[in-house]
Amino acid sequence: MQSNFNFLFYLKKPKGYVSGPVPIYLRITVDGQRTEMSVGRDCLPEKWNTQAGLASGTKEDIKALNAYLNILQAKIHQHHALLLAAGEPVTAEVLKNKVSGKTERGRSLVKIFQDHNNKIEALLNDEFAPGTLERYKTSLKHTIDFLKWKYNVSDIDIKKIDHAFVTEYEFYLRSVRKCNNNTAVKYIKNFGKIIRICIANGWLDKNPFVNYKAKVKEVERAYLVQEEIQAIVDKEFASERLNQVKDIFLFSCFTGLAYIDVKQLTLTNIGLGIDGGKWIFTNRQKTDSRSNIPLLPMAEDILNKYKQHPQCLNEGKLLPVLSNQKMNSYLKEIADLCEINKELTFHIARHTFATTVTLTNGVPIESVSKMLGHKNLRTTQHYAKILDRKVSDDMKILKDRLMHQNLNQSKAVIN
Repeated sequence: MQSNFNFLFYLKKPKGYVSGPVPIYLRITVDGQRTEMSVGRDCLPEKWNTQAGLASGTKEDIKALNAYLNILQAKIHQHHALLLAAGEPVTAEVLKNKVSGKTERGRSLVKIFQDHNNKIEALLNDEFAPGTLERYKTSLKHTIDFLKWKYNVSDIDIKKIDHAFVTEYEFYLRSVRKCNNNTAVKYIKNFGKIIRICIANGWLDKNPFVNYKAKVKEVERAYLVQEEIQAIVDKEFASERLNQVKDIFLFSCFTGLAYIDVKQLTLTNIGLGIDGGKWIFTNRQKTDSRSNIPLLPMAEDILNKYKQHPQCLNEGKLLPVLSNQKMNSYLKEIADLCEINKELTFHIARHTFATTVTLTNGVPIESVSKMLGHKNLRTTQHYAKILDRKVSDDMKILKDRLMHQNLNQSKAVIN
């Protein structure tokens, strides 16, 4: 890409200068950005031609000085042409380093990515959740695999990352890794954070994500309807472990808490709310946002049931929560035994709270959003779908109101 550049040799008098030779400096300007360097030579001011940027005279020392400056001029033009031919960025600093023989310290993508992950690991459980670290570790692995697949290298200079790199990376995720749309977008988004770090530090001149667009597709969120919740409530299992998983899942259905937030609940999270009843007061681990939830009777009964459970007493927790993997494994078995034709996972309980338990029963979406610990209403709309049944109930109220108005108008006409 073409760039406007010029350079100038000039004398730079030091502070307190009185007389004698003055150091010669080279100033390079590219697209309005300038830098300067000493050329390691000096000249008497009276022997210097400011307009020509050279020394004046015919003596051998003057000729030798001008020959040296001419060599530097040729070097500047040569390096400028080479940079343009290679399609590399031309800056005043790059040209200065080329002329002086200094090599610009390269910064590599994988090292920067790894440094980012190391910082997250150092702040684990304080500012970042374990899931965040795992997500970026996986993203780094995909990035390394892509570099090997596309360029047959283990790392790459960040200055070589451009729009084509990003689009090729996305293609790799979708084709080779077989990622679906939302998963591919998620990994590209994680990669984008590393690029933003590079830009913020001045290591990249241009954002390779300019003109790149990737959109997350809305996914149908599974949830349980009232009849399915009741089927689980009514079912008694022969296995004590299944009954335990059932209770904890139902607790989440009636509080909206995610798995990790249920697992971490202690007695300190229970207090009296504004209505004098028991509430849960907690901060969501995922977003650190406040989540205050009035305890519904079903949820309170489940807490009372496990007050003396050995695991709760030993760990100081309110519920004996198993690992997420085990919980989900047992939930699949519960779904089969209750004849629920859905892939039951623990997170479905949160969706169920947002839809069937709250919105369907007329709880305003603003209140649901606050209980879920969402920072904006758009997130709640994503999780808590307005059901056809709720729309039907709302429209029935409107129909009855309109019919009542029409009836009153008819009576008024008759009278």
